[in-house]
Amino acid sequence: MTALVIACGALARELLDIVTVNQLDSIDVECLPARLHNHPERIPAAVESRIRRSRGLYDRIFVGFADCGTGGALDRMLARHGVERLPGAHCYEVFATAPVFDALHQAEPGTFYLTDYLARHFDRLVVSGLGLDTHPELEPLYFGHYRRLVHLAQVDDPGLGAAGRSAAHRLGLEHERRLVGYGDLAPAIAALDGS
Repeated sequence: MTALVIACGALARELLDIVTVNQLDSIDVECLPARLHNHPERIPAAVESRIRRSRGLYDRIFVGFADCGTGGALDRMLARHGVERLPGAHCYEVFATAPVFDALHQAEPGTFYLTDYLARHFDRLVVSGLGLDTHPELEPLYFGHYRRLVHLAQVDDPGLGAAGRSAAHRLGLEHERRLVGYGDLAPAIAALDGS
């Protein structure tokens, strides 16, 4: 049995690691650009295009996105195609798992979250992506209500830890790092293996 995971590019490293380490040779991963998160309304159409293109080529198709800001539009489209996706509202919940993420959110609703991907690409995706490099006066509008930054780390990498601390410092937020690993991502992908 073969499976295709149509996934967010922000999960590419983790997905490929899960497939490689677990020798899931029956699973292919195809990633869509992570920049889709800047326009979540485009995610359902991009995923649907890949589903249509891949029909008949795999025994099973799975979507490696959470809702990711689509407001349920992704789920409605997937229901029409009979395709499942990762659980949760966003990758932070997928990596942390729902109970841990819920506890973090309850403890401090004013939390900005980073994954390893966002820590690695913070300047490009957050600083430049939001125009803070050219319009620093926007920073209080975007981040004024946040109190802390929590780096939900997938791997124990000192360089990424430093990047998370630097991001918190850049935004003037308290920093917390939690090594959460791959959370619900690993079992969701391993369950696709038909061998």
